[in-house]
Amino acid sequence: MIRTEAGMPTARICRLIDMPERTWRRWQAKAKQVLPPKGPWPQPARDAARDLVTKHALAKPAWGHRKIWAMTRHDGHKVSQATVLRLLRDDGLILPSEYQKQRRELAKDRKAAFARTPTGPNQVWQLDFSEFETTAGGTWRIAGCRDWFSKVEYPFHVSPTGNQYDAIAAIELALAEYERLFGHPLVDECQIDPETGELLPVVTIVTDNGGPFRSLNFELFILRHPELKHVRTRVKSPGQNGSRERGFGTLKYERLFLDEIPDALTLIERAEDYRLEYNTERPHEAIAWNRPADVYADPTIPNFEIEEILQTT
Repeated sequence: MIRTEAGMPTARICRLIDMPERTWRRWQAKAKQVLPPKGPWPQPARDAARDLVTKHALAKPAWGHRKIWAMTRHDGHKVSQATVLRLLRDDGLILPSEYQKQRRELAKDRKAAFARTPTGPNQVWQLDFSEFETTAGGTWRIAGCRDWFSKVEYPFHVSPTGNQYDAIAAIELALAEYERLFGHPLVDECQIDPETGELLPVVTIVTDNGGPFRSLNFELFILRHPELKHVRTRVKSPGQNGSRERGFGTLKYERLFLDEIPDALTLIERAEDYRLEYNTERPHEAIAWNRPADVYADPTIPNFEIEEILQTT
């Protein structure tokens, strides 16, 4: 084997020894073939986290590596996102990169939909419908309010129709859930306008321009609840209600599309089971990998680093 000085160009070496560079390359390739293969190298970070990461990946096959990483960190094991991704790739537990690769940029749309960016929960609720077809029970409409700041999902209303009464029922479920959690109705949070003496609304209901949300009965319902205010997004601008749309997409891909759902009763059970898991277990990237229920209870949590949260839990 010909040994060379470090840093000397190959062409210069070949001229010095009067050898064609092509011959040099061929000899070099043969020399490498007889060398023992490198590796495998030790992987202490992956080996230490393998059992915990595999457990979460098998339990939630629809989740990506970042949510698996957040769950692993919440369990007290410090590991990087890159290590979790490599581990899942090694074990064949990661979804293809094309899976839900499109991310929505909502900053400009959010400013257009909200007069002021929400600074806490129960300031903006987003409401909409989504369709789901069961295998034997027909097509059903799912309606639900979603808190924009904390990403908390309020109870879903499932019906064969998607009209004004279904939209009203979804808001009533959200108001009832608020009263259950806080022990008093939302209207108690209203402040009095010093100039007019009227109650100032607490929550802004954001919807699209669908027929149910433009109906007279829906607007009368809002007027009868001084704690509520209704805002419709621009025409053909679904991104302005993007958090609600994203929530329905996650519901379908992580729970409803996994297997066949025969009827409405099963659909209601799956949706409610998902809602509870989403609020209390599933980490959410938009709120610093915390759980919606935790942010709903303490709006200051998303401002903390996840390491600080783990030290206090």
